[in-house]
Amino acid sequence: MATLILGTVGQIVGGPVGGAIGSVAGQYIDRNFLFAPKPRHGPRLGELGVQTSSYGSAIPKLFGTMRVAGIVIWATDLVERRSTSGGGKGRPKNVNYSYSASFAVAISARPIRGVGRIWADGKLLRGAGGDFKSATGFRLHPGGEDQPADPLIVSAEGAALAPAYRGLAYAVFEHMQLEDFGNRIPSLSFEVEADSGAVAIGAIAEALGEGAVAAGATPALAGYAASGDSVRGAIEALADVVPLSLADDGTRLVLTGEGGVPVPIGAGEEIGRREVVRRGAGQMPGEVSIAYYEPERDFQAGLQRAVRGDGARIADRLTLPAALSAAAAKGLAEHRLASLWAGRVTATLELGWRRAALRPGERVALAGEPGIWRVARWTLGPMAAKLELVRVGRAAPPELPASPGRPVGSPDLVHGTTLLRLYDLPLGDGGGARPLLLVLAAGAEAGWRQAALTTSFDRGASWQPAGPTAGPAVLGAALDALGPGGSALIDSTGTLDVELAGEAMWLESRDDDALVAGANLAVLGDELIQFGSAEPLGERRFRLSRLLRGRRGTEWAAGLHAPGEDFALVDADALVAVEAPAGSLGGEARVLATGIGDGPEGIAATADIDGESLRPPSPVHLRAVRTGAGDILVSWVRRSRQGWTWTSGSDTPLGEESERYRLTISGAGFERIAETAEAAFVYASALQAADGAAPPFQIAVAQTGTFAASRPALLTIE
Repeated sequence: MATLILGTVGQIVGGPVGGAIGSVAGQYIDRNFLFAPKPRHGPRLGELGVQTSSYGSAIPKLFGTMRVAGIVIWATDLVERRSTSGGGKGRPKNVNYSYSASFAVAISARPIRGVGRIWADGKLLRGAGGDFKSATGFRLHPGGEDQPADPLIVSAEGAALAPAYRGLAYAVFEHMQLEDFGNRIPSLSFEVEADSGAVAIGAIAEALGEGAVAAGATPALAGYAASGDSVRGAIEALADVVPLSLADDGTRLVLTGEGGVPVPIGAGEEIGRREVVRRGAGQMPGEVSIAYYEPERDFQAGLQRAVRGDGARIADRLTLPAALSAAAAKGLAEHRLASLWAGRVTATLELGWRRAALRPGERVALAGEPGIWRVARWTLGPMAAKLELVRVGRAAPPELPASPGRPVGSPDLVHGTTLLRLYDLPLGDGGGARPLLLVLAAGAEAGWRQAALTTSFDRGASWQPAGPTAGPAVLGAALDALGPGGSALIDSTGTLDVELAGEAMWLESRDDDALVAGANLAVLGDELIQFGSAEPLGERRFRLSRLLRGRRGTEWAAGLHAPGEDFALVDADALVAVEAPAGSLGGEARVLATGIGDGPEGIAATADIDGESLRPPSPVHLRAVRTGAGDILVSWVRRSRQGWTWTSGSDTPLGEESERYRLTISGAGFERIAETAEAAFVYASALQAADGAAPPFQIAVAQTGTFAASRPALLTIE
């Protein structure tokens, strides 16, 4: 198996932090579709290699809770799987291809506590409850210094060559199914909990400084992605907007918030000239905007502005790799704007050596000058300490009313288990030579999307892949028993109450023209019905009326209903057709659905193989007339599994190799079997006498099809 390993990895990555690794996870894809008359091939990739990542970039160190993108650090080539469906008389097989990949993704350059939600190409891949929306194996390595190598990487590379990536938090995806992502590894972003709760900026600096930084009281952040070659580089973006003071005490850097009592400098302390400079207002920004990451919007990028005057002056724009509330970000923008305007006033003065202890970052109060000043530069000269000061604004940014905006993203819907139905129904075009079975699948949960199907026709001894399920079906159960009914006219009085299996399922009313075109076809027990009206009753229940009964020759089942029997809407977009092997009539079909929420054993359904798609429908309009000679002329009208629509002026197509019928005439103490090649039979008086056929007796007529016989049409002779 070809693999890719990256030893030095990273880049400031993150949906919110970097967003620059979309191309890292992309694949070289040959999108040409290969078609052939027999069989038909679905889309297939021409190149199964994984595009590499770039070397030498930095991975951020995460604090608090953040959403960041990952970077692929190891991957196998794509794995191709092939499944075949369809085929049979006059129809090509369909060959479908699916792809999966296994890969590892770096998340943080320091240990983390865990991972919550995961997004793939912006869509939710893993929900808050830990459930995945697409099929994949998943393991998280939190970045401890003692973490072992991942077993998948070991199996592919060998124990001697498999890195453990100690100190690096990373995730491994095993056999991720790529159909939902254009058959390529998607761009992934992770909701990462690196620390419990909010983290003070000082704590971040101490962790990054590894003993070189001491911190006092500082503001806290919901999350932060630190990058850069130094502690200063890592928090410099914060220092531009958050009131911080960084001073050198001779052994360490001391980081504190701008607060506390400023050092007073009294009148007459200066030993040189005091110079105060005020820049013109035209050089100052009229707007400050801060880009940040909004926890209330799934950590998507947010923007808050502060404006002074008409906002026509210079705009000051900053980006923070930090998670903030909208109110906090708005407050920082206002604080930044106020600080820039306060800082237009600077001062230079020389003090005696007794003030030599003052250091850059400390705050002072000048006699005769309003406001508080920060020491920006300190110079020790002959007999004097020269200070360069900048006036500062308010000590702490306010919390201001601000809207985070409306989140845009996919809902966190649980996939749940698969509901599976397997039917042998008289559907299809009637041209097949093998039994046709129909699979309908759905989920009780609204997040259900798909499951993989396998079939067995030897009672589970062997299984064959049958591709994926189709779209979610509408499944349910009858709440009452539908009584007998004729198949010729719309039943305007009968009703049926059904309860659907899921909240996302729905039934709609359709007009008569739509019914004639085949709309609202449903299976109830063994009968196919149509309904024109679907009245919602609440709690997933509907009352069906304006019924058409016994569709596609299933009138034989119209009197065999009971409460609680299966109900399913027969929608072409929700059906998967599975052909049973030749010679399997009378056997049993099994189908197994394996979806994300179904567990390793999957969900099973079984059905007897009666060959309903191969069986001609029973004859209709069966009648008997006595002649003057005492003969009984029996006649009927043929129906065809290849001609269900009304054809004016011509017979329905035969649909079988030849036209043959089998009659069974039975009564008290006798039974006669007869065969005929036309839709009529004369039960002569001589035969009646020989049989002792005294009324009442019954005549049953079945059409002998190419593969199976129809169910009989029955007539009683009184």
